[in-house]
Amino acid sequence: MGSGQTRRAALAGLGGLALGAAAPAAGWAGLGGARFLSSARLPDQSYALIGIDGEGEEAFRLALPGRGHAAAAHPSQTIAVAFARRPGDFALVLDCATGEELARLHSPEGRHFYGHGAFSADGATLYTTENAYESGEGRIGVWDAATGFRRIGETPSGGIGPHDVKLVGGGGALVIANGGIRTHPESGRAKLNIPTMRPNLAWLSTKDGAIRNIVEPPEELRLNSLRHLAVAGDLVAVGAQWQGDEASAPPLLALHRPGRELIWADARLRDWASMSGYVGSVAIDATGDEVAITSPRGGTALIFDAATGSCSCRVAAADICGVAAFERGFATTTGRGIWAGRAADGALLRAARHRIEFDNHLIAV
Repeated sequence: MGSGQTRRAALAGLGGLALGAAAPAAGWAGLGGARFLSSARLPDQSYALIGIDGEGEEAFRLALPGRGHAAAAHPSQTIAVAFARRPGDFALVLDCATGEELARLHSPEGRHFYGHGAFSADGATLYTTENAYESGEGRIGVWDAATGFRRIGETPSGGIGPHDVKLVGGGGALVIANGGIRTHPESGRAKLNIPTMRPNLAWLSTKDGAIRNIVEPPEELRLNSLRHLAVAGDLVAVGAQWQGDEASAPPLLALHRPGRELIWADARLRDWASMSGYVGSVAIDATGDEVAITSPRGGTALIFDAATGSCSCRVAAADICGVAAFERGFATTTGRGIWAGRAADGALLRAARHRIEFDNHLIAV
C-alpha cells in the first residue's frame, strides 16, 4: 500500500474477519494427533510439509513445490502456511485435514520471503517477513485470510533482513528479528553489508503498523545477526548467528521483555564454541521456565534457565535444528530424520526415526 494511512486502515480493519466462507475445520488435535509441523526433503529429493504426532510419528504429508523453511499454523483451524527458504517467493496455504491447496502466495515484485510468518490471534490476518531487495529495507507483508489470502498491504519492519516474526502482547503487536544482513536474489544467499550491518529486535503495532520500540545488541555484538524467536507471555527469546570470527564464541541467545534492553544468556566458553556461531532454532518450554537453542552446524542444543539466563544443559545430536515445546521439555528434529522428545534437563523421553531430512524448524500446533 502506498500511504501510511492506507496501510493503517488495512491493519486496523481485520479484527472481525473470519477465515473464508467455509465452515470451521476440526482443531489440530483431531488431525491424526498432529502436534508439530516441519518441512522436509524426501528420499526422492522432493519436498513436503510433515505433520508429526506426540510420539514422533508421521501424521500427514503434503507436497511442496520446493524447499521449505518454516510454517505458520492457524490458531484454530487445520490450516498451515508453508514458506519457501530465503530467497524464495512462494508460500503455500494448505488445509492439512483435506490436503487441499487453498492458496499459493507469491511475494510482490521486488520482494522475496524470508521463510517465516505469523497469524493474528483470530487467524484473520497473515503477516510475512520480506525483503524489499532493491532498497535493502525489510517489510512485513499483510494478507487477508478471509478473501483467499489476498495481499492488502505492507509496513516497514524497522530494519534490514527481517527473518522471524511472532505475535505478542495478546495480539496487539508483532516482534520482529531484523537480522541486519542485506541480500539480493541476484547474489543468491551472499551477505552484502557485513561491515555495516545493524541487527535489531523491533516491536510493531498491529493496530496501525507503527514501530513502537527497537532494541539493538551492544557494539561488541553488532555482528550477531538476530534471526529466530520464541515467545511466552512477555518473554521473547532471540537466537543469533555470529558473522565475525567464530573462534571468539560470543553469546548467541538474548532474552527480552518490553521496555528493557536485551539480556545476553550466560554459558561456558566451550558451550558457546560448540554452537559454531550459529543458532538454527529457539523455543521456550510450556512452563516458560526453560529456553532451548539448537545448532545444526555444531550438532548441539543448549538449554537455559529463563529467569537467570544461565545454561543448565548441553545435548549433542548430529544436525539438530528444529525445536519446540513438548510436555515437560522440548521436541527436536534433525537433518538425519530423528525426532526426539526430551525433558527440560535434556534426558531423552522418546524418539522416532524417519527416512526423510527434516528442515530447520519444528512448529508446535
